[in-house]
Amino acid sequence: MRRLPLFGFALAFVLSFVASVYAHEIRPAIFELTLNEDRSFQLDVSANIEAIVADIGSEHEDTSESPNAQRYNELRTLEPAALEEAFRAVAPDWLAAVGLSFGDSTAAFDIAGMTIPEVGDTELARLSTLQLTGMVPEGTQTVAWAYASRYGASILRINRPGQEQFAQFFNTGAESGPMDLSVAEERTFWGTVSYYLYQGFVHIIPAGLDHILFVLGLFLLSQSWKPLLAQVTAFTIAHTITLALSVNGVVALAPSIVEPLIALSIVYVAVENILTQKLHIWRPIIVFLFGLLHGMGFAGVLGEVGLPADYFATALISFNVGVEIGQLAVIAIAFALVGWFMRKSWYRRLIVIPASLGIAAMGAFWFFERTGFIGA
Repeated sequence: MRRLPLFGFALAFVLSFVASVYAHEIRPAIFELTLNEDRSFQLDVSANIEAIVADIGSEHEDTSESPNAQRYNELRTLEPAALEEAFRAVAPDWLAAVGLSFGDSTAAFDIAGMTIPEVGDTELARLSTLQLTGMVPEGTQTVAWAYASRYGASILRINRPGQEQFAQFFNTGAESGPMDLSVAEERTFWGTVSYYLYQGFVHIIPAGLDHILFVLGLFLLSQSWKPLLAQVTAFTIAHTITLALSVNGVVALAPSIVEPLIALSIVYVAVENILTQKLHIWRPIIVFLFGLLHGMGFAGVLGEVGLPADYFATALISFNVGVEIGQLAVIAIAFALVGWFMRKSWYRRLIVIPASLGIAAMGAFWFFERTGFIGA
């Protein structure tokens, strides 16, 4: 019996370490290109410029894996003026990696402005914005995009006069090929479905560790499909509602509020798993309320990627279905690993309680991290 608490604490420690790794996850840079009637353009960039200056390679999934991690951590403590000076020293190399071209000509940029936030919670990535300006060559009919693989993935949005916004996610090293500037980008129904299904799925696996842990918390209390189905259905309905309302601008809640509350939702389901062995009537209701928060978190991802006006509902539904497929995959993997032992007398003692302790520890870690109580 004494080995059980030790195992639980060891699992909690390991999972808390994994949580700290995800706090340093490298996010894609967002580029928004606005083409004006006078042939001028502005490219607004939202990026973690500390990672650019420290040369955190795209081969690393998070900054702490890089041999330049110490340099990166030092840059996060710099005041805006000092960080801007450090960035401008490497700006020529970075600008050369921004592969925007019009026709056969590579775009030339001027840095018209930079906005760097003040030093805040150094455990979280500080996103700065840059304004790059230039001119589109006379007679140009196409635009193409590439972002050097050295700097990772990117999201490109294009605003053209009289046309809807184009938005697309590009994996590391991916290129767009020529896109016609004179007409709206042709978009197909099935192309939209497959693209947003993929985005929804990868937001759960592998990118959504907090959502994964919440779903695992639901799984651990369920020794049959009926209680699991009740919880997953409540969660699905709830996050579908707030996802739709959030992307339509009906409801909005700041990430600084949503993210800590999501962490608390993880703590709650894990602690209840430890305190009770059966599904009480209030559990699906509370899961529903927490699902509303998770839906706002999902909406943040769609806010980055963007939704097409011509296939708005299709994209929204496809993304949500992708999320559901990801959640079902988590449940399927969990069942494949431990489902065979659910009827064993020792299942709760050796699997449910230790795993729930680890999940609760991670949720608590995230809560204090996201509220600023834990620094770098």
